[in-house]
Amino acid sequence: MVQTPVLRILIASTLLLVASCVLHEEREPGGIGNKVDWQQIEGWHEDRMSETWPALVHNCSRLGTRKAWKPICDAAGSLPDPSDDQAREFYETWFVAHELHGQKNRHDGLMTGYYEPLLFGSMSRDRRYRHPIYREPDDLLKVDLGSLYPDLKGKRVRGRIQGKSVVPYYSRAQIESDLELLEGSELLWLDDRDDVFFLHIQGSGRVQMDDGTTVGVGYANQNGHPYVAIGRILLEWGELEREDISLFTIRQWLRDHPERAVELLNRNPSYVFFNLRPDVSDGPIGSLNVPLTPQRSIAIDPALVPLGSPMWIQTNLPGQPDVAYRRLVIAQDTGGAIKGPLRGDLFWGHGPEAEQQAGIMKERVRMLVLLPARPEE
Repeated sequence: MVQTPVLRILIASTLLLVASCVLHEEREPGGIGNKVDWQQIEGWHEDRMSETWPALVHNCSRLGTRKAWKPICDAAGSLPDPSDDQAREFYETWFVAHELHGQKNRHDGLMTGYYEPLLFGSMSRDRRYRHPIYREPDDLLKVDLGSLYPDLKGKRVRGRIQGKSVVPYYSRAQIESDLELLEGSELLWLDDRDDVFFLHIQGSGRVQMDDGTTVGVGYANQNGHPYVAIGRILLEWGELEREDISLFTIRQWLRDHPERAVELLNRNPSYVFFNLRPDVSDGPIGSLNVPLTPQRSIAIDPALVPLGSPMWIQTNLPGQPDVAYRRLVIAQDTGGAIKGPLRGDLFWGHGPEAEQQAGIMKERVRMLVLLPARPEE
């Protein structure tokens, strides 16, 4: 590739932008560890394994042509409606369980939850609907650095061109303080500022329109700024105790402190852009580009756990430390706050119960990852 002077300047400024962002942050040591025998997995024979089949079938729509997955998906196709025992035998035949571990061989991590909220919106702005959500802007630049430098494979940066330089894309504070920056990129207008913010965190939602119809909105892209949890900011400010932080306590704090709400929201510079999903029946689409299955799809760190991997989680029901919650899930999504081998975010679905469970989930968890078995296994 011949690099023109302008291109060389763009590449150089892009690399400087990488250095200023979080693409080279230190990840927690750890990852996939030793094999685990099925008989050693607590609760393995109690799960309703057949409930995972819709998620597995979705997996095969994306992974079925890959060498490791083709025989798995061919075999799954011969079991259109397996029983729990048949599904369990299938996983034991085609996968091998491995422990996940973190720094200093730690095995317990953090499980949170997310859901698909219901919001209220309109295609046009008026006195009620005045808070925009945006489609991906035309000036958002995405650079795959691995295509330029092999050593940076898997590293991507987002920004915008300013003159002959690549600079960071607008932050949340910039976007929210100047509606002209993204004028023309409005996708919908919603009736609640805080709902817009939490939609960015959940990544997808259902919007009941003012004409009575319902549409889905899903993640399209992000501005390249790091995600900052505002619950952690409230903890630093001394406004909430760690054990009290949840979706509901944060939302209430915003309502009770309107004079500081914008300051708090802007502490998270990350900003998400959306697309429309007219058919909401299949559920939101995750990073694997397949519909998510309630309580069977999970978001993970793809740098450490392969997307599409079945995973065994051992935790407890949100807020109920004495009620075990052990089940097979499939890694079909990612998230800005989901970093490290012992970090998961469980998709609960939509509706009041899903909101309640996801909103308070903040539990310790142990996780196993199921990898395709090699022929000799």
